[in-house]
Amino acid sequence: MTRRSTRAAWLAVGIVSAMLAVPAQAQESKYVSLFDGKTMSGWEFLPLKQGADSKWEVKDGVMVGTGQASMLFSPLGEYKNFKFRAEVKINDKGNSGMYFRTAKKPSFTDGYECQINSTHGDPIKTGSIYTMVHLYEILVPPDTYFTQEVEVVDKDYRGKIVTMIKVSVNGKLLYEYLDYNRTHQGGYFAFQQHDPGSVVSIRKIEVMQLPDTPAKK
Repeated sequence: MTRRSTRAAWLAVGIVSAMLAVPAQAQESKYVSLFDGKTMSGWEFLPLKQGADSKWEVKDGVMVGTGQASMLFSPLGEYKNFKFRAEVKINDKGNSGMYFRTAKKPSFTDGYECQINSTHGDPIKTGSIYTMVHLYEILVPPDTYFTQEVEVVDKDYRGKIVTMIKVSVNGKLLYEYLDYNRTHQGGYFAFQQHDPGSVVSIRKIEVMQLPDTPAKK
């Protein structure tokens, strides 16, 4: 073996060793799809009122919610720390929401809700965390796909465990919110069908699980 070949071999060994030294948690942190683009497999919806005419279906690779008020729950439950993102579209005058750490109940109030709303009568717009952080500017026009992402982590902040929530739209960080009350401490991902005039379309849903151990900030 030549000197150059020997150097290349040692370099390869070094790279492999460095990869093996990375903690398993870091190697496994990647986005997992929650929607296969073809079926509603594993997803379950609950109307807010028994017998309500609410519908969730897949049309041309897109998950679509219409009709009366309901909640659509993902196949995964009890997520605590994570990055959760979806590529969504809301119609003109429509309203919806991305829920996380939410209870599996026919309710709009048992989890964190990141608003999806461009021109609905509700002044609280896309990117808001309902009842906690309210934005009033239209960030995305109606009938336009955009990516909304939330990062949620329980952190040790100055000696107190708090829930940190970061919200981004189309890759731009809007804000970081610290929930000192840790209002919702675990639960499902879900989407909201708000009212009969709303049509929400979702064509990509992904989650990345993050470590559960609170980290100092």
